[in-house]
Amino acid sequence: MWRLALVSLVTLTACGGPSAPAVRLNEKFVLRRGEAVTIADTGIAIRFAGVEGDSRCPADALCIQGGDAIVRIEVTSANGSVTTYDLHTGDMRPAVLGSLTIALVQLSPYPFSARPIEPDDYRATLRVTD
Repeated sequence: MWRLALVSLVTLTACGGPSAPAVRLNEKFVLRRGEAVTIADTGIAIRFAGVEGDSRCPADALCIQGGDAIVRIEVTSANGSVTTYDLHTGDMRPAVLGSLTIALVQLSPYPFSARPIEPDDYRATLRVTD
């Protein structure tokens, strides 16, 4: 039994693993840290690498500034090159890749002062438009 599992693992690894699910342009999608999707008809894939910093004002606190969280994504083009972008919740400015715009729609969960957020708990909602 364990030999079958080992052979399956080696086969998946050698073939590059399962392909990322596809989403359409202008469609919102949610990624967990480490997850990726391909954007249909564009030749790109987007991977949510993680949150590099989260200084957003907790929902149960009173802050002078709203703060910022930095969402790091990796975009793989059709030729295999990878470009890293940092999207900020503070200004919600999108990344531009040729004729495509990659926008951060939302980062959840929102922080509370008494509840730290574990890296694997983050979910990034993104949208790619042309």
